[in-house]
Amino acid sequence: MTVARPEIADFQSASAAIESIAIRTPLVLSELSPSHSAPLWLKLESMQPTGSFKIRGAANALSKLSDKEKRRGVVCCSTGNHGRALSYAAKMAGTTATVCLSSLVPDNKVAAIEKLGASVVRVGKSQDDAQRQVDVLVADEGMVEVPPFDHFDVVAGQGTIALEILDEQPDIETLLVPLSGGGLIAGIAAAAKAIKPQIRVVGLSMERGAAMAASLEAGEPIVVNEFASLADSLGGGIGLSNRNTFDTCRDLIDEVILVSEEEIYKGMRSLFFEDRLVAEGAAAVGHAAIIAEKIELTAPSAIIVSGRNVDTEQFAAVVAGDAIQLGDMTVTGD
Repeated sequence: MTVARPEIADFQSASAAIESIAIRTPLVLSELSPSHSAPLWLKLESMQPTGSFKIRGAANALSKLSDKEKRRGVVCCSTGNHGRALSYAAKMAGTTATVCLSSLVPDNKVAAIEKLGASVVRVGKSQDDAQRQVDVLVADEGMVEVPPFDHFDVVAGQGTIALEILDEQPDIETLLVPLSGGGLIAGIAAAAKAIKPQIRVVGLSMERGAAMAASLEAGEPIVVNEFASLADSLGGGIGLSNRNTFDTCRDLIDEVILVSEEEIYKGMRSLFFEDRLVAEGAAAVGHAAIIAEKIELTAPSAIIVSGRNVDTEQFAAVVAGDAIQLGDMTVTGD
């Protein structure tokens, strides 16, 4: 199967399509910078209107819909951030949104979606369960699906991040990107390597339940068990019939690094105490890998700080150094 992969013209078109909804986020130096010759930049997607990079892909996908499609309403499954972004973009576009979520999605993310006027359906214990509900609503109600990652226009929207980074700092040699279903890293890798073929793209995810990482190792999309995680936004499957992101991730990602819950905990604390940033666990995997010495940076690099939509009680406990209960696991920074 030949996969259509966004090209520079698609990323440029997406930049124009989303400019009234998504912002051009700051690129700032991190306190973790190894040296002046190897600066570490932080791309603050956590500053987006919905608190994560997801607004880019959602807004671009909605911009491609016809008026007839918008009247049918849009639907998605989500681990939280895409659902919030799609709800926001749908409200701006004058259409309705329905978001299907599993029981693993934190209540704070559910509340944020509902606040935007979207209909929320809680179903099952995994994103695959939520996806099955999406399929029902598409078939029975005629809704238009806007997937969280496996979609050409969503990938193109996320890739606009790379255009902004390399426009501001063209000397960057390594990009550290959170890895989940692959929409973010597929877009960034395709855009960045179209501009700078030698750039290194590193995907980062949690050790337990990282579907894309496991699928890349297996050589094909596979199903993995989902677990509660500080990096909850990185949970969920990639779809056994994945059409876009698996092949792009396989072809363009240079390395995948997995970090433990304890390392993510430390990454969140570092982002707060060193860089003065509130960030969810999924946004802290770059810091986690650096602190754990799982990656060495010897040239200018950038981390995508992907979102800030963390449960406030959980975040307060992490900042205080208290233990966090994740299912059957107790996590501390010790």
